[in-house]
Amino acid sequence: MDIKKVLLLGGSGFVGTYIVNRLSQRGIEVTVPTRRRERTKALIIQPGVTMPEADIRCEKTLTELMRGHDAVINLVGILHSRDVVLPYSRDFAEAHVELPKKIVAACKAAGVSRLVHMSALNADPKGTSEYLRSKGDGEAVVLAAQGELDVTVFRPSVIFGLGDSFLSMFAAVLKKVPFFPLGFGHARFQPVWAADVADAFVDSLRDASTFGQAYELVGPKVYTLRELVDYTRELTGSTATIIPLSEGWAYLQAGLMWLAPNPMLSPDNLRSMEKDSVGVPGAQAPANWQPTALESIAPSYIALNTPKGKLDSFRFRAGR
Repeated sequence: MDIKKVLLLGGSGFVGTYIVNRLSQRGIEVTVPTRRRERTKALIIQPGVTMPEADIRCEKTLTELMRGHDAVINLVGILHSRDVVLPYSRDFAEAHVELPKKIVAACKAAGVSRLVHMSALNADPKGTSEYLRSKGDGEAVVLAAQGELDVTVFRPSVIFGLGDSFLSMFAAVLKKVPFFPLGFGHARFQPVWAADVADAFVDSLRDASTFGQAYELVGPKVYTLRELVDYTRELTGSTATIIPLSEGWAYLQAGLMWLAPNPMLSPDNLRSMEKDSVGVPGAQAPANWQPTALESIAPSYIALNTPKGKLDSFRFRAGR
């Protein structure tokens, strides 16, 4: 399959930036629809990148955007919703379930057969949180289209890298506070580097063996949340005291943070953490998957006062 032009939905976000870089490096043209073009001008400097203003929630708009493209990558996802509804709120339904339905329909209407979709580790229609349940239903929509379309699904654990809202968030807080209340410190993660995720997505585009498949994307090592916070504290030179919270206090903290205009944490996030975000033994991974260790990357962007950290930051922003 020859891929010369890709429509990247959700491409102006954290992982999308890495994927744009990879596509541009390989000489593949990429279209990144955005609702506010002026906020994402940094991507436009990449060779072969077009950023039209468009509302991708409209199926007709999606169909028109897809015309002339060889593949579609969907990265759209949200972590928070203002409502609590079972099995999941309207916000989660629109982003994780209804949008994939529209994307599948638009692919068929526009004659684009290749679709690569971002799901999540532990995505399950019967999962522990609204986020995981909606991700599970959306993944099912995409996989059900196999046969009419050539689809691939990726399920990453928590993703780290320059520009993330994971280790970077911990670092920003730890630098400013004398103590850090931490709930669910026992929760386990298998963090995966954003550049490795981007490579998996882009490598799959032309690989027919990935059609109809769902792959877990996890790093080489499992950590508890407490271990990750302690490591970030070490990298930042913070002297903040970590205060473990009981489950009840953790949910109270998350509920209060959820009220903020741009919440860092919500009760639904904690419900997601009730199941460890680690790979299942024997689960399918991409061919030649050799994920990068967190310790070889995190110092370069968490401790940006180091020469290597500054150089890596410049390289990332330049797409190199």
